[in-house]
Amino acid sequence: MPETTSDIDAALHALRKEFGTIVSDFMRDQVAVLTSISADLLPLLDALEDLLDGGKKLRPTFAYWGWRSAGGSVDGPILTASAALEFLQACALIHDDVMDGSDTRRGKPAAHRRLASMHRSRGYLGSSEDFGVGSAILLGDLCLSWSDEMLTASGLSTQSLAAAKPIFDEMRTELMAGQYLDLLEQVRGQFDLASALKVARYKSAKYTVERPLHIGAAAAGADAAHLASLTAFGIPLGEAFQLRDDLLGVFGDPQETGKPAGDDLREGKRTALVAIAWANADPLQQDLLRRHLGDPAITASMVQSLREVIADTGARSQVETMIDERFDRCAHVVSAMELDTATRQAFERLSVLATRRSA
Repeated sequence: MPETTSDIDAALHALRKEFGTIVSDFMRDQVAVLTSISADLLPLLDALEDLLDGGKKLRPTFAYWGWRSAGGSVDGPILTASAALEFLQACALIHDDVMDGSDTRRGKPAAHRRLASMHRSRGYLGSSEDFGVGSAILLGDLCLSWSDEMLTASGLSTQSLAAAKPIFDEMRTELMAGQYLDLLEQVRGQFDLASALKVARYKSAKYTVERPLHIGAAAAGADAAHLASLTAFGIPLGEAFQLRDDLLGVFGDPQETGKPAGDDLREGKRTALVAIAWANADPLQQDLLRRHLGDPAITASMVQSLREVIADTGARSQVETMIDERFDRCAHVVSAMELDTATRQAFERLSVLATRRSA
């Protein structure tokens, strides 16, 4: 049983590695299926394998510990059921990069850029960009289908699957709703904190922490009171996770985030960070935000100018405070829950990893 931070980290690393193996095994089976249709599908699979090779496997990890929190066994079909969330995450990332026009993901070309490059290098007809976008959308759809297939065939009992599947379905609806609201906020061009926090909740918070916890716990037979406790823990932690992501999208090191410096500024993300900066900005600072936020040709010097606006208005420190407040709420909830030692330690450590990360 883990007793120190290093022990807990080792256990979480082993769990992440196990999820990676499960995903790889599933992908190997799907390669056989798709190549039986046509070898021309291999570039799609190559792009997906590169994406799946990275990441922290947070959503499967939360699903697993949700299961454990409700008395579930240490291993078994829950590992495969939890790993299914990696394909939902892949779908979200691929589609998100298309919608944002992102060039990179996890330090490598985004799927639509990679497939567009293949089109150009082979001298195919038509627009390389259109081909890349269309192919990536289909790849994301394929991942969405596979997430459902993997969960259904995970080996969970009929009773466990019947309890978990409606939550899984609701989570997918919430995620797509959040993605649309994110797009809508960008085209509206508003700087509204309440709207930014709603997007953060539905696009990230619920789908990263709360719903995966619910899926695992429900599969283990959790009652409504236990699910409510997981919500009280999962929503603030998920919001803190997204707020940290917002900070990294502006101030993060590209070597750690795998994205260009200031990418959220280039994409015009209407995050809580930007909304707070706008509310606190003077007219000159607001003019800079209005003119350069979302400019695809923004220069490095202008990115730095916008960073200075965000810092000088106190937005950066205010978001750090919001993260700390949510972290403290999570700690209070965990301290009140009836959990075995391993699960309590995992919840506490995951809270730190989700909110104090550098990438």
